[in-house]
Amino acid sequence: MNGVMLVMRGRLLTAAGVAALAWGSAAFAQVVAPLPDGEIDTLREALIKTYDTNPTIMAQRQSLRATDENVSIARAAGRPQVSATAGVNQDVVTRNIGAANGRDLNVGASISVPLYSGGRVRNGVRAADIRVEAGRADLRATEGDIFTEAVAAYMDVIRDRSIVQLNENQVRVLTTNLQATRDRFEVGDLTRTDVAQSDARLALARSSLVLVQGRLEASEENYRRVIGAEAINLQAPPPLPAIPATPNEATDVALAGNSDLASIAARARAAGFDVAVARGFRLPTISAVSSTRYSNQLGRADEAAGQPEGTLPNSTTSSGIGLSFSLPLYQGGGAAARVRQAQAIRGQLLEQAIGVERAVVSTTRAAFANYRATLDAIESNEIAVAANQLALEGTRAEQTVGTRNILDVLNAEQELLNSQVLLVTARRDAYVAGFQLLNAMGMAEAEDLNLDGGPLYDPLVNYNRYSRSWSDWDDGPRIRPVATRNVPEQAATPLTPVVNSVTQPRQ
Repeated sequence: MNGVMLVMRGRLLTAAGVAALAWGSAAFAQVVAPLPDGEIDTLREALIKTYDTNPTIMAQRQSLRATDENVSIARAAGRPQVSATAGVNQDVVTRNIGAANGRDLNVGASISVPLYSGGRVRNGVRAADIRVEAGRADLRATEGDIFTEAVAAYMDVIRDRSIVQLNENQVRVLTTNLQATRDRFEVGDLTRTDVAQSDARLALARSSLVLVQGRLEASEENYRRVIGAEAINLQAPPPLPAIPATPNEATDVALAGNSDLASIAARARAAGFDVAVARGFRLPTISAVSSTRYSNQLGRADEAAGQPEGTLPNSTTSSGIGLSFSLPLYQGGGAAARVRQAQAIRGQLLEQAIGVERAVVSTTRAAFANYRATLDAIESNEIAVAANQLALEGTRAEQTVGTRNILDVLNAEQELLNSQVLLVTARRDAYVAGFQLLNAMGMAEAEDLNLDGGPLYDPLVNYNRYSRSWSDWDDGPRIRPVATRNVPEQAATPLTPVVNSVTQPRQ
């Protein structure tokens, strides 16, 4: 395809690229049984729970099943069509005195077998099959996006719990400082200003603690929304895999494996077959037809015809076979309009493919830069924490000999807290940025993460079962929600809302 070089996942990856993307921790490769509710302690278990119950992933699977059915619908257009008719007619007014009762029964059956339809069926099936490929790529892309969201939610809870612990410790330290300051004020060693400064700093620390506790509650609720379970004792995540050394290497991997690129490429190919379908409306259609008809006068046909009794039969049966040929000569310009429309849609998708390619390259390079920046931030914040710890110890020692005041100690404690919060935040940001980079490269999907909490969803099962089905009566299994809900059953709102009679429109 012009302007876009797309390679499906797993093809043409260099040995170095494959090695760089291998998971660096065995934690993602351990086999576990399906998870009981509420027993999620590791990131891998959280991802398994997300994969099994997240409503966005479940909805995308249903969307793919709906796309699968387009193949059956396209194939049905090239298969025999059988129909039956029946009717009873009763005349209510007759002008002939000697006429019969004017009642008749007609029963018929017909079968039509398409022999040639201008290539519309063949190209329609091809387009539907390729759109199934696009739907599978969309499902993989959705998995990667939701997994990235789940990782962010998991790391947000860990970050905010750490920040809450740091602020709780700060409140305890400042409470002790305030008591010591008041004791020294009582003996005349410090002034009321020192007490006020300590009191104010403690009040600010308590205010900050309330704010971070609220942020933690919000993160825990977001965790429940994405993952569908309570955040219990979350453990530190496993190390990320080795990331490509340069943004160019990361971009090459993304162009080869990103599912959004695979999806738009498939849709553009399917649109090419749509053009062929549109052109087929100008070509002839040939069908083999066969019909049978039974007619019964439900009275005396000879009497109605003025013939002696027994002269004419009351019923007739006829059967026939033949060919039906249809050649459209003029369609008011509609045929050419269909072709132009299909070509324009294909052109739109080709342009969108280039736009998606640009977005993938930009996202990958930005994620790579963000990841490298957060690693540098971690290193700097570790140095800052160590330096601030040393500075606090020195300030406290100097304050005991009178060369530093209470405010200096309070400031040093605040600087240490700030650097610790920044370090915790940088570690969270680095992990999330690394996972976002994996997602941009197309390596954050279920198969890539070795989620062995049970069999992975196989889209081929539904496709193979129904794509060649000939039955008009196989409705498939009854659809029920798979995603878990976050409210008790007794408090859950019904999936089908009950309309109040007051709100119903008047007839």
